[in-house]
Amino acid sequence: MRILLSCVHIIVAILMTLVILLQQRKQGGFSGVFGGGTQADSGQWQRFTPLTKITIGLSVVFMLTSFFIVFLN
Repeated sequence: MRILLSCVHIIVAILMTLVILLQQRKQGGFSGVFGGGTQADSGQWQRFTPLTKITIGLSVVFMLTSFFIVFLN
């Protein structure tokens, strides 16, 4: 089980790296880094690009596999 989780963890890490490198850079400067939005940004999830949604999903899977690998040790 630990070997399977480690293989999934490595594959997810490689996929996440590739998806992050495929994303386009936004010209928001530091305002995007620190969450410089307004109250009108309530529908933020619809404005995410598909690559951003994939990145979020892969990061959740990465965190879960990290947790389970540590838990199994």
